[in-house]
Amino acid sequence: MKSTEYMIIGGGPTGLGAAHRLDELGHNDWVLVEKAQNLGGLASSVVDDQGFIWDLGGHVLFSHYNYFDNLLDDLLGENWFEHEREAWIWMRNQWIPYPFQSNMWRLPQADLEKCLLGLESINENKISTVGMNFDEWIVDSFGEGIADVFMRPYNYKVWAYPTRELAANWTGERVATIDKDEVLKNIKDKSDLKSWGPNAVFRFPKEGGTGSIWNALGSRLPKDKIILDTEIREIEPIEQIAVCENGQQFRYEKLITTVPLPLFIKKLRGKIGESFSKDKLEKFKWSSTHVIGIGIEGVTPAQLRSKCWMYFPEDNVPFYRATVFSNYSPENVPRPGEQWSLMCEVSESSMKKVDHAHIIGDTIDGLYSTGILPDDANLVSTWSRFLPFGYPTPFLGRDEILKDFIPRLEDVNIFSRGRFGGWKYEVSNQDHSLMQGVELVNALLLGEKEETYWNPTAVNNR
Repeated sequence: MKSTEYMIIGGGPTGLGAAHRLDELGHNDWVLVEKAQNLGGLASSVVDDQGFIWDLGGHVLFSHYNYFDNLLDDLLGENWFEHEREAWIWMRNQWIPYPFQSNMWRLPQADLEKCLLGLESINENKISTVGMNFDEWIVDSFGEGIADVFMRPYNYKVWAYPTRELAANWTGERVATIDKDEVLKNIKDKSDLKSWGPNAVFRFPKEGGTGSIWNALGSRLPKDKIILDTEIREIEPIEQIAVCENGQQFRYEKLITTVPLPLFIKKLRGKIGESFSKDKLEKFKWSSTHVIGIGIEGVTPAQLRSKCWMYFPEDNVPFYRATVFSNYSPENVPRPGEQWSLMCEVSESSMKKVDHAHIIGDTIDGLYSTGILPDDANLVSTWSRFLPFGYPTPFLGRDEILKDFIPRLEDVNIFSRGRFGGWKYEVSNQDHSLMQGVELVNALLLGEKEETYWNPTAVNNR
């Protein structure tokens, strides 16, 4: 049996962040175990059989941290493209600039009147989300009209749960709120607002997709401390032993896990594992994601050449978002300038079923029906990946359960962080995720306070 002071489970941004910080501080007694054959987790990239590069979803890189910015500059140097976000919404057979609520003047008259009527009842003051579900927050923030026309249908397609099933305390910078005077002015002037939000400008690697960032970080770590293609089967929390599926065992002093929290708890053996409430475990909600990539021969159509991604709130197509992935980097296709690519995302849950056998065909049909794909498009590659864990749903009662589970794990030297390990969607972007790992190591080795995981609002308000 091998022994280590720090054992890290998961080689995504959080696990790599923890490993990098341990290495940076000269602390060498650690090991990282990853079940996949490569590092990066949900932030990794794939090259399909035709040579097209795909991310595992529409990742957009922006940051709240100087540490993160400096690390990325160091990892990839000048190997970046910088983009000004151009996001659009396709609904009612037309394009509306994102965010919807600031550009409603483009709606058909009946929809516009419905949205304006709802605006009369909204509370423009800062709304407390305590005890409020997401649907209530939407109505209070935007009115019943915007809720019906856009917010409910779109968020159901993203989350794969009705808005009443979600809490509201994650919204923050994730959902653009509304300025009634600005909306009315835009309607009068027929002018657009396009620059809202923290990702109005973002950067993307020139080569290798988003995964190139994490491959670069992983390549700097000691190879003998990275164990790939190895899954953890069970944890003995009293004896502090992790048992792998291949039978290999590790004795650890502190365990950093990024495994989806309900799955990890089910790996705990003995009285500690049994002490976690099954009723609470059953309350966890998450959505799965189908990522579909379409490679096309020829040049990008004129209407798509400046677009980054597009939202689809209506139920006449399966995907909630389509990204012109070749616009992020020409190197995302095998023959730059002669090919282009689209990446689509479809959510799934127990409350939103998806026909796996036909998802690629249904996606292609939707791209044709919306005019994204021209009728004469020459498709040369189709690729898909099913991600069982796509979004950590901010379900009702989430925070109360986390306040129970996370400290109890830490009482036995187990620290659960990351997009699914920490289960806080509001701090689950790549910058947040890496910094959760970095800040945890700073807390354990240097006695510093963790900010990202325990105080998301402060981080996101920077």
